[in-house]
Amino acid sequence: MDFQLTEEQLAVQSAARDFAQNELWAGVIERDEHQKFPAEQVKKMGELGFLGMMVSPEYGGGGMDTVSYVLAMEEISKVDASCSVIMSVNNSLVCWGLEKYGTEEQKRKYLPRLTSGEIIGAFCLSEPEAGSDATMQRTTAEDKGDHYLLNGTKNWITNGSSASVYLVVAQTNPELKHRGINVLIVDKDMPGFVVGPKENKLGIRGSDTHSLMFTDVKVPKENRIGEDGFGFKFAMQVLAGGRIGIAAQALGIASGAFELSLKYSKERKAFGVEISKHQAIQFKLADMATNIDAARLLCLQAAHDKDAHQDYAKSGAMAKLFASKTAMDTAVEAVQIHGGYGFVKEFHVERMMRDAKITQIYEGTSEIQKIVISRELLK
Repeated sequence: MDFQLTEEQLAVQSAARDFAQNELWAGVIERDEHQKFPAEQVKKMGELGFLGMMVSPEYGGGGMDTVSYVLAMEEISKVDASCSVIMSVNNSLVCWGLEKYGTEEQKRKYLPRLTSGEIIGAFCLSEPEAGSDATMQRTTAEDKGDHYLLNGTKNWITNGSSASVYLVVAQTNPELKHRGINVLIVDKDMPGFVVGPKENKLGIRGSDTHSLMFTDVKVPKENRIGEDGFGFKFAMQVLAGGRIGIAAQALGIASGAFELSLKYSKERKAFGVEISKHQAIQFKLADMATNIDAARLLCLQAAHDKDAHQDYAKSGAMAKLFASKTAMDTAVEAVQIHGGYGFVKEFHVERMMRDAKITQIYEGTSEIQKIVISRELLK
């Protein structure tokens, strides 16, 4: 058992930290306030290799391991969770799914542009009546021989308007239930595809979240990923890996809130001494640090399992469940430590508290993670 990071992993961590501090920090409050998509920052992430970290160099990616990805996600999430969710979707759900299950033609067509940041991708599973129960797909992909006719609506889609390529999960054979689901690659300029209004969100307000509408969108058969009926399995596989990314995002939010709280506790005085001298604050800091370290170990365990080609369903779900709770708990305590200053935007922790909540909801709610964990335990 070796807890030491390699030189390459440390270099990735350092590069991500520098990028977050130098490129993301300055405008993060303004982007949150005005729901401004970080277009320039995302482009820079692509140039630095953060949008296709685990993709093979053959397709323009960094060829890095999942541990490096977790380290980078944590550092970027410490500063801007909106940027990190854009990064997570592009890496975990779109690029990984295309490289793992796409045809050679699909990989060569899309991956080099996705990894470089020339374009970004979106993953389209959720619907108005299909959230946690992903089998209830109302979006249909009718088989027309050489193409599919796509009709339906998708909800809560990250990168909804900024993406250029969309992986859309749809039902082709309802009588087969989840075994009749396919996943199709949809280009933004396909006729009949409309991006709906932007959601006005509690947190991660810099990322663009939209509903998408498909009306008789003609999708060529060569845009299907995998065999007929493979769509549901594809979705579950990419989400299992996506949980590791979101767990790392939650870890980063917690780490960022903790670091700000530690710094503030050494500067703010009450009753004649720095508040870090008061046991009430010391105990909060101790609990925060302990839970963050535990969450980090769970994230790294899941990343290790994935890199070792072991089953990471349980470890990934545990990491997301615990890290997301840690993010929420830590951010709430960070606001408390900051007192009245924690309630105003310029001190950042109120934004982190708002950002933290979504990590308990998207890519599988905490309740769904408990179902996954218990199923794995009872096998």
